[in-house]
Amino acid sequence: MLAPGNSPPILAPSPTPDGWLKVDFHLHTREDPKDFLDHSALELLQRAHALGFHALAITLHDHVLESPELMATARALGVLLIPAAEMRLEGADVVVLNLTQEEAQGLHCLRDLETLRKRRSDSVLIFAPHPFYVLGGSMGGRVLEQYIDLFDAIEICHFYMRGFNRNLPAIRVAGRYGKPLLATSDAHRLEAFGHHYSLIEAPPDATPEAIFKAIRSGCVRPVSAPHSLWQFARHCWWVFAQHEMRKLRGRFGKR
Repeated sequence: MLAPGNSPPILAPSPTPDGWLKVDFHLHTREDPKDFLDHSALELLQRAHALGFHALAITLHDHVLESPELMATARALGVLLIPAAEMRLEGADVVVLNLTQEEAQGLHCLRDLETLRKRRSDSVLIFAPHPFYVLGGSMGGRVLEQYIDLFDAIEICHFYMRGFNRNLPAIRVAGRYGKPLLATSDAHRLEAFGHHYSLIEAPPDATPEAIFKAIRSGCVRPVSAPHSLWQFARHCWWVFAQHEMRKLRGRFGKR
């Protein structure tokens, strides 16, 4: 947990156009059973409320955060919290929104998403996160295009700067297949949340299904700007050094 007085500064909420919802559907918290992070889901919700977000999805790795208390807190804050997970299937990361932990446990390969879709129809939303980034579970262009019909949207990843932008091939694939682009923060640090998000054209009381329909219809505006060189270098240091050391200490401590 963040030490008292060390909470990240709250950004000034950017104005949201009338008739649009501010959302981020790729987020991580310390409840993740496969990661070792500082901030809790409650802290994330509080920051989301302060920044004027309307809807969130906490996407733990291969796990759905099911907490009636957290859902109640989200409702009290006026935030629609959609259950979700970032699943690694056949080595490829996929984000699935509006599913249960039982359903997540039944996903073992990419084709299992077809079964989920047949059963749930348009009440789930599936998108491809950071598909062209080399490290981690990025699926790459071959897998993305092979399974393109499984995906409702393609992510604009926050991790880029001028001169280095692996979102460009994702943008080309999205244009080729008519898929909407969804900007997210993929935040593993609380201070990283709030800079990259999407605006969805939908009423303030929209259900998850209504939001998904708007996304599929292309009623979405990605809000994302490249990092400065300093921001990019700082994030690289955190990802490839600090976070890796944290994971090693966490795994060693569990033995």
